[in-house]
Amino acid sequence: MADAAKERPRLSALVVARNEEARLAGCLATLRFADEIVVVLDRTTDASARIAAEAGARVIEGAWPVEGDRRNAGLAACTGDWILEVDADERVPEALAAEIRSVIATSRFAWHEIPIENYIGDHLVRHGWGGSFGTSAVPRLSRRGAKRWGRERVHPSLAWTGEKGPRLANALLHHVDRDISDMIRRLDRYSSARAADLIARGEIGTLAGNLRRFVSRFWKCFVARRGYREGAWGFLIALCAGLYPLLAHLKARLEPERHRRGGEAQ
Repeated sequence: MADAAKERPRLSALVVARNEEARLAGCLATLRFADEIVVVLDRTTDASARIAAEAGARVIEGAWPVEGDRRNAGLAACTGDWILEVDADERVPEALAAEIRSVIATSRFAWHEIPIENYIGDHLVRHGWGGSFGTSAVPRLSRRGAKRWGRERVHPSLAWTGEKGPRLANALLHHVDRDISDMIRRLDRYSSARAADLIARGEIGTLAGNLRRFVSRFWKCFVARRGYREGAWGFLIALCAGLYPLLAHLKARLEPERHRRGGEAQ
């Protein structure tokens, strides 16, 4: 029994958050199956640190204005053989927890995607996510050292070392927005952060190009990804997905001084 315990891969659960006292405890309660929980708190002013410590997590506090930097700091702090990244608004059901343990015990791959079920309030929206405004699967389970985030402020890119494995079967639960107003506020935050990235690169694009992107993203979400099956919810998601790059372009073009200081997605 002792030898078997030593051979079992160690799993780190990583949560990166900022002022998430309302949702953090619920998230951490679903991560107790991990061998360690690491919580990275970025410029936090609420009770998140106390909540994380009471849940038995190792807490790391600091200031990382760029999303990719704080996520990389979290990955570097984990000591497990495998790392599961979870946001404060997400929950790991028992079936997924058991599957993760099973996968890391036998996987020969470097990383795996996990399906995700997205909720707006209490409403499960299965179809239509995409266009950088939501997704149906996330690459959150990886071996330590296999993953590195890029330095973008919103939706940072990913660099991988090693081969991708099969997608898991059980889903992560994501309470993505509390209501429609929350969704609109997220669109505002995301587009501001994207505008800062565009300005930093010196490539804000053109109005015509982003109008085309609006149409293509709306079509992709509402038609290709069957957002129409969700009715008005699907239309709303497709609208936000299309507006995201267009609003970012307009903010970078019309308000460069305001957004040059750097927007944030959280």
